[in-house]
Amino acid sequence: MINRKFVNTVLAKRIKRPGLCQSVTLTRKWFAVAIAILLANYSYADAAEVNIAAPAKTSACYLDGLDEQFQCGKISVLENPKLTDGKKIDIHFAILPAIKNTHPGEALLAIAGGPGQSAIENAAGFNRMLSKVRQQRDILLIDQRGTGQSNILSCDDDTTALLSMNDDDIDVIAMTEKCLAQIDADITQYGSNSALKDFEAVRQFLGYQKLHLYGISYGTRMAQLYMRHYPEALLTVTLDGVVPMQQSVVAIGSSIERGLNVLWRDCISTPACQQQFPDLADEFNKVDLQLATAPISQQVRDPLTDELSEFLLTRGKFSGAIRMAMYMPNIRALIPHAIHQAAQGNYQPILGIYTLTADSTGIAIGMHASVVCGEDIHRITEQMRKDAKESYISGNMLDGLEKTCQAWPMPSESENFSEPIHSDIPTLLLSGELDPATPPNWGALAQEKLTHSKHFIAPYATHGVAGQSCGNDLVAQLVEQGSVKDINGECLQKDVRRSFYLNANTVEALPVADTPSDIDTTAPANTAADKE
Repeated sequence: MINRKFVNTVLAKRIKRPGLCQSVTLTRKWFAVAIAILLANYSYADAAEVNIAAPAKTSACYLDGLDEQFQCGKISVLENPKLTDGKKIDIHFAILPAIKNTHPGEALLAIAGGPGQSAIENAAGFNRMLSKVRQQRDILLIDQRGTGQSNILSCDDDTTALLSMNDDDIDVIAMTEKCLAQIDADITQYGSNSALKDFEAVRQFLGYQKLHLYGISYGTRMAQLYMRHYPEALLTVTLDGVVPMQQSVVAIGSSIERGLNVLWRDCISTPACQQQFPDLADEFNKVDLQLATAPISQQVRDPLTDELSEFLLTRGKFSGAIRMAMYMPNIRALIPHAIHQAAQGNYQPILGIYTLTADSTGIAIGMHASVVCGEDIHRITEQMRKDAKESYISGNMLDGLEKTCQAWPMPSESENFSEPIHSDIPTLLLSGELDPATPPNWGALAQEKLTHSKHFIAPYATHGVAGQSCGNDLVAQLVEQGSVKDINGECLQKDVRRSFYLNANTVEALPVADTPSDIDTTAPANTAADKE
């Protein structure tokens, strides 16, 4: 029997989150087996040498999800700055003006994740999260080259039969080659280093003397590069869901496995979930092993069209749906019920989660490939490869990445790229204890040489702490004070978890005094690492 109420509940909560490499499975975006929640010793141009090829224009505009009028514009830059007569591309930006602009020479630059997400398309989320900062300072959004409106590197998606498609049969190399043939761009110019110069060019054009940075997920890599190459332009930095320079995003596979273990322990530590789903991890393994043998086909109602359709549940679709659901607290709450029902032979709840998450990230897959293939794939060690093969999720992800990069001719960054950032810029680092992509120990690694920094671990947050806790208040405090000295992260201890769904109609009641389970991490969940 189709559980309509459950599916409708899921679909009603569909959201898009900026995060690390969030592409889910090959079914929706063929490239999505490449990781989702991403430098070289380049000689950077001085301020006067930034390669703006034509004057920018700013005009009134409206942005998705917002009813205010904003200012939008673009600058024209050389795709390859070494070719003075070469192709030009437009870098688009949007300004969310300060309510009371008491600091006209400053703005907060919010950098989206992915890699491959559009900052402008996520304007509504940034506006909500940074509302206190915006009281006195502009919020600046820039579509990084290769994303959104800035010469997006995307490919036609032939996977129209999303539900019935067998993603295990996809030839990743052939699909990558097909994508590459569709793109009219020099893909070697779409790495993080090239984009960084565009960001600085926009700052200079708009006349901002100083920037505050907020980066989420892959956006934290861009923020760290800004700290390395243009420190004189920065006042404060917030890294949320931290990707340290020393870490290849290929390592996200082990982070996903950690996220699953945290989920099992979270369910065990809450009595109602434990009583309803006492064998959750075993049930997950049961379904996973069953799908490893052969996919399962069922006639279902498409949650989006309500039409009778074939749903071919593969191992990739199942693990991808669970993986993506762990990013978002409201969808994470559905996972135990969905797994339990799948173990009983009812796949409609998994269908709901899969449909909800399959196309919710807005990744420009060409830009994603340029970043990962140029900055991460060459950092894979034999030990990483061995570790990845120990689980289906990480092994499948690594296999997809390596095949993609075989067909995506992106030169590798030098070893200098992965050196830690040494800086005394006031920096706030935020990590979610429940994060399935950028765990707290990544934040600790990034903090290694940040001499004026604080790292807070939110015990109840997943990916993107500022968007689901008081972390946004901490960002505003950093921007206002220009120092981490007086920032206290005690408010992050507030339990903001979503109650687990016990069935399609009921959620558990969380005790007021409930505390997070004892999870093995490299830093205690209730402490902050200070460097002042």
